[in-house]
Amino acid sequence: MNILITGGTGFVGNELRRMLLKEGHNLVIVTRSPKKYEDENAQNQKFVSWEDDLVVEIEKMDAVINLAGESIFGQRWTEEVKKRIMDSRIRSTERLVEAMEKAGNRPEVFVSASASGYYGDRGDEVLTESESPSDDFLARVCVQWEKASHKAEEIGVRVVNPRIGIVLEKGGGALEKMIPAFQFFLGGPIGNGEQYMSWVHRTDLCKAIVFPLHNEEMSGPYNVNSPNPVTMNEFSKILGDVMGRPSIFRVPKFALNIILGEAAKPVTDSIRMQPKKLQVAGFEFRFQELEEALADIL
Repeated sequence: MNILITGGTGFVGNELRRMLLKEGHNLVIVTRSPKKYEDENAQNQKFVSWEDDLVVEIEKMDAVINLAGESIFGQRWTEEVKKRIMDSRIRSTERLVEAMEKAGNRPEVFVSASASGYYGDRGDEVLTESESPSDDFLARVCVQWEKASHKAEEIGVRVVNPRIGIVLEKGGGALEKMIPAFQFFLGGPIGNGEQYMSWVHRTDLCKAIVFPLHNEEMSGPYNVNSPNPVTMNEFSKILGDVMGRPSIFRVPKFALNIILGEAAKPVTDSIRMQPKKLQVAGFEFRFQELEEALADIL
């Protein structure tokens, strides 16, 4: 297949590209700095700028995968940061849909990312794709993000929105923040520890992003996380066991709120997703249990 990807040079995008190239697909990667990746251009992969004519590129595509968006981690959410987080997702999505509208030939499917933040802090409630959104900042971002992508349905493009949980792998995401503390015997749960973490191994995430390309019955939002979410207490204990370290130094929620403010919500909110649509469609997770996933990663 010919596939255009945004966000294809990030923590998830790099692995997704590797997987798709291995399967023999032809990729066009939209990035802010294509010259940075000139040495990676090849017959089956090229990098273009957001300033290039995306209509010309999209006319050749069978599928578009949209992962673009500013990171929500590592900074306090000032009003300026919130605007960047929202705009980076909505504008890139709108730009892609506009290019599809102008294209003579349109892709069959548009995979446009969303996130578990759609649901907000829901305690131990089991959340399938039919649940309503929360009304906090991250939920509003996800609602607008998905809404922007669904305009492509009006021109006959099938749209799917993977609501992505906490991604586990070395070199980024939650583990990058937690591993150093455990290495120095200072690891432990964050917050009260009772909040649910809907986690997914990066390999399974990439497989789940690609899955709708070959499964035409899938449309709309679908949860992407292991069928077995765990509480933060369980996560920290298993991470400590895998690393051969104790899990005893709790980081209080109030301390995180002082340091990060509203930006602490992704790790203190309780989101217990169930990937019902993927399961019904026959998707098989390689890593269903957290201990198995962390053992593979670490």
